[in-house]
Amino acid sequence: MKSFQDRLAEVTRGGWIRAGVWGALYVAFIIWVAWSDWKSLGWLILLPLVIDAFTTKYINYSWWRKYKDTKPALYTICSWVDAILFALVAVYFINLYIFQNYQIPSSSLEKTLRVGDFLYVSKMAYGARVPQTPLSMPLVQHTMPKWLGGGKSYFDHPHWSYKRLAGWTSPQKGDIVVFNFPAGDTVCEKMQNPDYYTLCHYYGEARIKQRKDIFGSIITRPVDRRENYVKRCVGEPGDSLQIVDNVIYVNGQREPEREGIQLNYFVQTDGHLFGTKYLDKLGISYADRVQIDATTWHFPLTQAMKAELEKNPHVLTIIVEPETQGGEVYPLGHNDWTRDNYGPIYIPRKGDKILITEDNYWIYKRIADAYEFQPITIGEEYEFQMDYYWMMGDNRHNSADSRYWGFVPEDHIVGRPVFIWLSIDKDKHKIRWNRIGNTMKKW
Repeated sequence: MKSFQDRLAEVTRGGWIRAGVWGALYVAFIIWVAWSDWKSLGWLILLPLVIDAFTTKYINYSWWRKYKDTKPALYTICSWVDAILFALVAVYFINLYIFQNYQIPSSSLEKTLRVGDFLYVSKMAYGARVPQTPLSMPLVQHTMPKWLGGGKSYFDHPHWSYKRLAGWTSPQKGDIVVFNFPAGDTVCEKMQNPDYYTLCHYYGEARIKQRKDIFGSIITRPVDRRENYVKRCVGEPGDSLQIVDNVIYVNGQREPEREGIQLNYFVQTDGHLFGTKYLDKLGISYADRVQIDATTWHFPLTQAMKAELEKNPHVLTIIVEPETQGGEVYPLGHNDWTRDNYGPIYIPRKGDKILITEDNYWIYKRIADAYEFQPITIGEEYEFQMDYYWMMGDNRHNSADSRYWGFVPEDHIVGRPVFIWLSIDKDKHKIRWNRIGNTMKKW
């Protein structure tokens, strides 16, 4: 067996350089992790293994290379396994701690983000979460692809408690934020939209459990395995928010009119049919072009689009969609608020103590039961254990957001979109080259 001195003598300059680079990266990562939990410094004990892999090589990870000529089949299999494992580990690490890809699935942020936009989402901006379900398939949220047999893509155990590494900032009002869907902790296998709690409200829990042929089995998911949503933060911890006639007021101050905010309108014409080119130029997607009858259309419009339509000689009236068409809002069955006239509601901050009354019991019961697992009682003070946020879509009448399912806890925050790296127009089956590279603008 080679002595330590002999092994050192055989180390090339390239080996020392690689050892230095990977060792520095490893130390930097441990320091980052230890910033929020000093006990993590204990992982530095593995640093010699990192250095050894590129220098003295007491642990021979490449033992299979010696069989290149004598056992080519074994060499080929091992080389493929080695490459696949390295790729999986690298992707897993990057996806957890650095960034992830996110595709816009719906029009809730239309005009700001469009269906078919692919986003680079920074995990480091708000601080990456330590995985709560660490044993999982990389790049798969909660369900394996059908070609891999379906089923869960993660193991329930081990399950780690919530911890977030140091970030540059926290979600701010005006930020576009990717987060895990708060009401996605429980879903019906065959009907996952709307969420389980909305289904229970309308159909009753007993019926859902009895009619598995319609709803399927009831599935529970940990925080980091719930669906990813993207919305804009309109309320921070400690804010009071109210919506009056589609206008947001935060802490009593009216939010300015923002470019890109859309509402639904009924557009009455003299019977004129809008052409495809005209609606393309106006910016109305195919999915949003709804003709109700010979003279009435239904469109989501920004104020600029509405002003442009008002110039059309064939347009007689443009009326905003009634708030009654928005359905019931959070907390379901316990208020007379609407989509367009909502609140006032206080957004809790960590450490806040609030007296629970009959008026606010149902507002905060979801927080106590599902996110903090604490008892809540009318007549007693409740102290919040986390910060909470209020998220809404810019396409206000076509967005399932906090108005329908409530607060977003800090442990559900995934990251901040930075830029669009690809955009595909599914209506026209082509790439939107002018959107690639666009950054996410804060209000």
